[in-house]
Amino acid sequence: MHKQTYKHLSCEERDKIAILRAQGFKTSEIARIIGRDKSTISRELLRNKSPVYDCYLPHKADRRAKERKCKSGQRPRLKNRELMAYVVRKLKMGWSPELISGRWSKEHPSVSISGEAIYQFIYNKKQHKEEDLTVYLPRFHRKRLPRGHSRKHRKSHIPQRISIEQRPQYIERRGQPGHWESDTIVSRQSLAAVAVMLERTSRVIHLKKIKQKSSALFSLAIEDRLKSYPSRLRRTITYDNGSENVEHRKTNKKLGTQSYFCNPYHSWEKGSVENAVGLVRRFLPKKTDFAKITQHHLNRIEYLINDRPKKCLDFQTPLEVLSHCVALAH
Repeated sequence: MHKQTYKHLSCEERDKIAILRAQGFKTSEIARIIGRDKSTISRELLRNKSPVYDCYLPHKADRRAKERKCKSGQRPRLKNRELMAYVVRKLKMGWSPELISGRWSKEHPSVSISGEAIYQFIYNKKQHKEEDLTVYLPRFHRKRLPRGHSRKHRKSHIPQRISIEQRPQYIERRGQPGHWESDTIVSRQSLAAVAVMLERTSRVIHLKKIKQKSSALFSLAIEDRLKSYPSRLRRTITYDNGSENVEHRKTNKKLGTQSYFCNPYHSWEKGSVENAVGLVRRFLPKKTDFAKITQHHLNRIEYLINDRPKKCLDFQTPLEVLSHCVALAH
């Protein structure tokens, strides 16, 4: 009789479990859909339940699985001192093991290292007794709305608002540079806020401190950060429906851009800048008082993010891709 071997849950399977669980599917239904035993799903949900939000956390589950694997007695695979120093340095800059692996392999083709080996190095404290490197791993926490709750859609009062549904499809494909997304990060400790702009092709971001979340100051912030670009790199800006975007026509007149707006409460329609906000929040947690943050500090954060390689850019940095775009624009 052939003995069936157990295969560990993959990251993709854990994401499916989280989505199906959030949609209200029962444990037995989730097991049937992804082709797993009910006991496997039940154990996975129980082991990785958030004590705060009463929901399953797939990223926490995947990290804990990697930690258990790394503690299972495997010999360390990361022994190169130069590489170890590189890993530690990049971890402290906010890079994930996957980014570190991809960028190192791009710069040193003859000495490759996998993300899994980096995770083993992080969790093997015998290799770095002085410091706990796990604190530098990105963590994901997301609040959920109570089941059955939905937000009410309010009518937008933004003048001459053009829906993102009318935005040309070629912009979605990111082949042409010069198309931007914007967002605002607010502080609960003061009126101060941070304006965020992201170029869709290169993923370069710009940050600008504003004294308060007003349409006039937000418009000036965008103009200040984008005016130095050649006109070919200032084509469109996609906004959400916040009141700070009311003066978008003034921005268009100054920069020569065209405005588009997401559907109400569809923030994923400008997902690139939303992801960038998540990276900024790692430097400026939610309890940060933006009134005490200087523009110099924001410039430093901006540089660290723009100098961070991205898998979607073939492990190039946004600055490297932007420099190529600028050269073509002149």
